[in-house]
Amino acid sequence: MTATSLPRTETKTSLRTQLARRKPIDRLPHPDESPLPHGDLKRSLGLWQLTMISVGATLGTGIFVILGASIPLAGPAIWIAFLVAGVAALLSALSYAEMASCVPASGSSYSYVYATMGEGIAWVCGWCLVLEYAVSIAAVAVGAGQYINESLATFGLQLPDAIAQPPGFGGVVNLPAAGLVILSMLLLIRGAQESAWVNTVMVGVKIVILLIFVAIAFTAFSARNFEPLAPMGVAGISAAASRLFFSYIGFDAASTAGEEARNPQRDLPKAIILSMLIITVIYILVAIAAIGARPWTWFHSGEASLVVILQQLTGQPWVALVFSVGAVIAIASIVLTVLYGQTRILMTMSRDGMVPRVFGRISPRTNTPVAGTLIVGIVVAVAAALIPLGELADATSIGTLCAFALVNLSVIYLRRARPELRRSYRVPFYPLVPIAGFAMCVLLMLTLGGTTWLVFGIWMLIGTGLYFLYGRKHSVVGALSAVDYADAADSSLSIVKALK
Repeated sequence: MTATSLPRTETKTSLRTQLARRKPIDRLPHPDESPLPHGDLKRSLGLWQLTMISVGATLGTGIFVILGASIPLAGPAIWIAFLVAGVAALLSALSYAEMASCVPASGSSYSYVYATMGEGIAWVCGWCLVLEYAVSIAAVAVGAGQYINESLATFGLQLPDAIAQPPGFGGVVNLPAAGLVILSMLLLIRGAQESAWVNTVMVGVKIVILLIFVAIAFTAFSARNFEPLAPMGVAGISAAASRLFFSYIGFDAASTAGEEARNPQRDLPKAIILSMLIITVIYILVAIAAIGARPWTWFHSGEASLVVILQQLTGQPWVALVFSVGAVIAIASIVLTVLYGQTRILMTMSRDGMVPRVFGRISPRTNTPVAGTLIVGIVVAVAAALIPLGELADATSIGTLCAFALVNLSVIYLRRARPELRRSYRVPFYPLVPIAGFAMCVLLMLTLGGTTWLVFGIWMLIGTGLYFLYGRKHSVVGALSAVDYADAADSSLSIVKALK
C-alpha cells in the first residue's frame, strides 16, 4: 500500500493530535518493493552518482572566492578553520547518514522528522527546505551572467548588462540565470539517471580545475608564509570557521534521492559521508596551496584570489577563461542538483497531502515528477531573472540550519523510541554527536543577522497559513482514524520484527 492509498475517514482529528501524529515508517517506500507503473520513481542511482549529487550541491563558486573573505580572519590557519567547519558540518552529516539508513525515502529531513516528531514539526522542516532550495537555486544562478561575460571577454565579447544582470545591478532581466535554470529543468525531466551522469561530469570538471590550481600554486610554495600560524588566535579561527561552515551546506542533497537509489540503506549513508570527506580534503588542499603561494596579508575580502594567483604565477590570459568556465560549470552543477532535491521534497510532501497533488505526479514515460519539475523550474527561473535577491539569500542559511538541527533530534528520538529498528549505519559516540550537531546548528543560527531572522519569521507565518488552508485538510496521515493509526503502527513493528 502506497502513501497515496491510505484510508481516509470522516473522524475529526483535533489539531493537537494531528500535529503530533507521526508517519509510520512502514508507509514509506521500501527499496525491496516493486515499483508501480505510474506512481513510483525508478531506482537507478548507485553510490558514486549519489556521492556526486552531494558534492555537486556543495562544491560551488564559493571556493573560488571564499579565501579572500576568510583568510583575513584566520591568517595562515585558514586550513584549520576549514577543518573545524568540516568537523562541525560532519556532526550533522553523520545524523543524516543514520536517518537515511533507516528511513530510506525521498524528502530528506522532512521525511525523517515526519517519522519521528510528527506532522507539525515536519511541516516546519519541509517549509524550511522549500525556502533553502528554491532561494539558493535562484541566488546561485544570478551569478551566471557575470561569469559568462568573463569567459566571453577572453574573445573580446560581452553580453549587454540589460540581459546579463538582475534589476538593481544595471540589468533588466538576467537571461543567463533563467536559461541555466530552464536547461537544468529540462534535463531533470528526461530522467534522474541522465541528470546524475551530467552532474558527475560537471563535478569532475570542477575538481580538476581546483586540482590544477593546487598543482600550479605549489610551484611557488613557501613555508615562511605560514609564520605565524594563527596571528588572530583561536578567536580568528572560530570566526573564519563560522563563515566557512556555510560552504559545506548541500551535503544533504543525496538524501533527497532515497527512492531513486538502487540500495538506499547501504549507499545513502556512504554517499553523505564520502561527499563530506571529498569536499573537506579539496578545501584544505586549496587553502594550503593558496597560503603557500602568497602571504596571508596579500588576501583581501571580495577578491577572486585563486584567479589572481594563477594569473600572476603563469602570466597566461587563458587562466581567467578556465576559471570563469569552471565557475559557470560550478553554478550549473549546483542549480541541477538543488533543483533535483527541491522537486523530490515537494513530491514527498504532495504524497502526504501537505502540498497540491500535482507535485507528486510521476510520468510513466520518464519516471520523474514532470509537472512538479516544470512548476518549480519556471518559478525559480522567473525569480532568478527578475528579482535581485540580496540579503534574502541569507535566509537559506537559517532554513538549512533549522533542518539540520531537527535531524539531529530525530536520531535521538528514534534511538529511544525504536531501538529495534534495523540501521545499516549508526552515529558513533551516540548521543554526543547528535547533541553536539544540534548545539552547533543553534549556535550558528543565533549568529545570523536581524534581517535574516525577519525574513525567516515572515516565511514561517506564510507557511503556517498554508498549512491551515491546505495541509491540515488534505493530510493523509492526519486523516487516519485512531484505529487505522494503531494498525499502521502495529504493522510497522511487525515488519521490523520480521526483518530481525
